Amino acid sequence: MMKRSVAFLFALLLLCSLSGCETMGLGNISQHIGTAMTVVDATSKASRPISDEEEYYVGRAVAAKILGSYQLSNDRELTRYVNLIGRTVALHSDKPFTHGGYHFAVLETNEINAFACPGGTIFITRGMIRTTSNEDELAAVLAHEVVHINKRDGVAAIKSARWTQALTVIGTTAAKNYSPAEVGQLVSLFEGSIDDIFKTLVVNGYSRSQEYAADEGALQLLAKSGYNPGALDSFLKRLAQQGKASGGGILKTHPGTSDRIENISGKAPSGKTSTKAIEARTARFVSIVH
Repeated sequence: MMKRSVAFLFALLLLCSLSGCETMGLGNISQHIGTAMTVVDATSKASRPISDEEEYYVGRAVAAKILGSYQLSNDRELTRYVNLIGRTVALHSDKPFTHGGYHFAVLETNEINAFACPGGTIFITRGMIRTTSNEDELAAVLAHEVVHINKRDGVAAIKSARWTQALTVIGTTAAKNYSPAEVGQLVSLFEGSIDDIFKTLVVNGYSRSQEYAADEGALQLLAKSGYNPGALDSFLKRLAQQGKASGGGILKTHPGTSDRIENISGKAPSGKTSTKAIEARTARFVSIVH
């Protein structure tokens, strides 16, 4: 009950940060929070990690911020196809289910990129899809993003001091007694958390070690879900060639592609992938993507 109450507070604060506290009324928010929370222990709350439910709410807010910069595709057939592949891969991951489930969407831009929002929302650009040559390579890109979610790389981007401060405020005051100033402080802290993740995904990128780990994890996911692990290597080599002309996007926020290729060298799981299966998937890919 206590965890659900804190998550509900989280949702209200994120809603406020997206719509503006002035329009919702700080006093009104405090009243609603008061019905959802009781007094919580400050010491334990200030040190605990973010819960799956809270991660889900943060991820929704990050996704909304991304959609403020990119246009969502209305190509239903392509979106269904990407979800089919992405969810197949996710089901074979270390975290096959999230609080709100995995959701995949296409962004209408020629930029070559993909974004994994905390909690399970993954965006892939039209430019990235066009850079892949078959379904196995598309699965490799999505598997890389699924691993980021499994490892919670997104929420790890939230500055620890910001998260601790927010939980301290939540834990030291009965929700019904929150003043407008305290609610405003919390909204500011959660807005900052969203910005921390957005800047990591879109501007700065993850660390080199996080990207290498996502590539290595993708190799395992491809093999477990029946895709060809070698597709990641072939995709990265094509990305290296096309990237020289396009620039920006994933090349701006990720380690050098040649370094990524070297890192996964010799790490693909052994085993053979059915040639007929690859051919069938490639035909399906061509019919939908091109």
